[in-house]
Amino acid sequence: MNRTIYNKIKTAAGSRKKLLAVLLDPDKYSKGFFPKLRSYTNSQLDFIFVGGSLTNTPVDELILELKSVTGIPIVLFPGNLLQIDKNADALLLLSLVSGRNPELLIGNHVIAAPFIKQSGLESISTAYLLIESGITTSVEYISNTKPIPRDKTEIVVATAIASELLGFRTLYLEAGSGAKQMVPLEMIKAVKQESRLPLIVGGGIRKPEDLAQIYKAGADLAVVGNILEKNPYLLDEFIEVKKKNS
Repeated sequence: MNRTIYNKIKTAAGSRKKLLAVLLDPDKYSKGFFPKLRSYTNSQLDFIFVGGSLTNTPVDELILELKSVTGIPIVLFPGNLLQIDKNADALLLLSLVSGRNPELLIGNHVIAAPFIKQSGLESISTAYLLIESGITTSVEYISNTKPIPRDKTEIVVATAIASELLGFRTLYLEAGSGAKQMVPLEMIKAVKQESRLPLIVGGGIRKPEDLAQIYKAGADLAVVGNILEKNPYLLDEFIEVKKKNS
């Protein structure tokens, strides 16, 4: 089985090299951002994540357009079954382990499994934990689950440990798109101390200082998205932070 993307994440985590991904929502992306992406290599920007909680737009057109302008690996970050396309380089197979909605724990995965297997996509089993961020985010509303309170670090740590014991290959701490607050730094530190899994953190990262703090706390891969819809050129500053932490 192809594990190119996962191996890059795992190797970077083992060597404490920080990675950076941009998240593009098929409903919100601007083609004006494409020339900017063309200027980056995969040594500067590691991945482009494609997906979104509210998106009902198939991702195939966006992926093909991205493939035409950049060689940066494209990783599916699916909010629903419409967001799976064989032309991507990998798929984060998300299980919302912080919630109790059976469809997002295993139900949708059963429906999608035959297609994913036939597609040949590299599939990365990912324990997805939604953390309270100060507002009701799209993922909270659409998933019909409550986030873990931001002062309940012990619950997050126990969930992370359980995810590792269950065989997940990565952990994703998510504050949500447009989050008012990032995932608490102490929570990131605690999870990193108790789990050997590569740690992805996203949501609420608005400025370079935020990214630097996320990395320092223990994130192996940081995901930025919503803020770039307003200011695409902020990505230059995020990449500089990544370089200093790699």
